[in-house]
Amino acid sequence: MSRQDATRGAAIGSALYELATRAARRLPRDLSVTSAATLATLHRCGPRRITDLAVAEGVTQPAMTVLVRAMEESGLVERRRDASDKRVTLVSLTKAGEAYVQTRRQAGVDAYARLIDELADDEVEALTAALPALAHLAELESRSREGAKRPLQPKTSGLN
Repeated sequence: MSRQDATRGAAIGSALYELATRAARRLPRDLSVTSAATLATLHRCGPRRITDLAVAEGVTQPAMTVLVRAMEESGLVERRRDASDKRVTLVSLTKAGEAYVQTRRQAGVDAYARLIDELADDEVEALTAALPALAHLAELESRSREGAKRPLQPKTSGLN
């Protein structure tokens, strides 16, 4: 990698990191970051074991158990037996949990849409042209984040 490529990569990385950090700060603080991330994982990947969720979110299994219990008490998730193996308990989103994730996501989308409306036409065109690269970047980040972990495959129902 050339020095120029590294400099561009650092500049783009810095801008994306700053944007993501600001976006996270704008969202409601009614749940912890880990709780919100866990709900998003369940939304994206479907029902999961507590141990798999703990690995995906980078917390201990006991911590995830406590977190799931709190979200269960709030009506956002439920535990149920795996139909293919009755010994396994899976955590899944309830309708309220699904609505929470969708509402939170839409709030973020709307906030950025309002800001994008303030950009010049050429800036909007540049962002539009970057959409395929941003989608690929998100895919690479997801793969990188999973690394050696057990892969969490997205559910195939198309409700992403």
